[in-house]
Amino acid sequence: MDLAEPARLDSPAVLDDLQRAVARIANTDGDHLTAIPALSLHRRSAATAPLHCLYGFGLGITVSGQKRVALGGEVFDYAAGQSLLTTADLPVVSHITRASTAQPFVGLALQLDPRAVVQLAAEMALPPPTRDGNQRAMSLGDLDPTLLGAVTRLVDLLAEPRLIPQLAPLLQREIMVRLLAGRHGPQLQRLVAIGSPSQQVAQSMAWLKLNFTRNVLADELAASANMSPSTFRQHFRAVAGMSPMQYLKQLRLQEARQLMLNQGIDAGTAGVRVGYESASQFSREYARLFGAPPLRDIRRMRETS
Repeated sequence: MDLAEPARLDSPAVLDDLQRAVARIANTDGDHLTAIPALSLHRRSAATAPLHCLYGFGLGITVSGQKRVALGGEVFDYAAGQSLLTTADLPVVSHITRASTAQPFVGLALQLDPRAVVQLAAEMALPPPTRDGNQRAMSLGDLDPTLLGAVTRLVDLLAEPRLIPQLAPLLQREIMVRLLAGRHGPQLQRLVAIGSPSQQVAQSMAWLKLNFTRNVLADELAASANMSPSTFRQHFRAVAGMSPMQYLKQLRLQEARQLMLNQGIDAGTAGVRVGYESASQFSREYARLFGAPPLRDIRRMRETS
């Protein structure tokens, strides 16, 4: 298991500005949606249990405290002043590892527009990333003061709601430019480069997200990506940290869990809805992923919520 060690920001004063900006809005525990649709703020006063969820194309920033995200067998720990960039839809296990009433976890999430990133990368004429670099659709990095300043200005803009329609797109564009030009740049370029293996895999992942209930074979996905099955599996694992069928299985099981939890659907019906033909296989794979059979897991989640 690879463990990414957290690092410190070189300019703590810049981070203090972001902490104050976020605290003006996220002053209570919970997930705070904002007037900027792509931006959400998050606060917790205690560590949390691991949660299976889906991370989309976007940037997560820890403002204070520490968070852990597990992708397959890889673990990302990121503390204050660090960011986690996700460039495809990835099923992960996420939880807060450091938080208290005196020093709560505070973070933010900013959704990114992949089409805008592609356009900006072309306009910037950046040197192509090396072929032997990390292809993972998730990367950890320290926040440099210039990127941190742009994010802080975006949060500050929430205090001027009349200016959001005009200024928020400009600040979001600046953030994407700085991401492309900074530490996250090579991973971001590699995963949006038109025609690259990583981009073809990302397209397959997007298709699976919309069609996970269908019976699909890995060889069919490989053919649609114009790759041999072995090459496709190799590139898919490099990007997602898991095989195509493991990815599909996690999409199905996470959706089934949400159906049972939010809509009160029984396990048998939920399994069929997400594409399982065998109730025993559904229950077995569900317990393997979430640590308990469906009924027991849902009961436990409701008792602890």
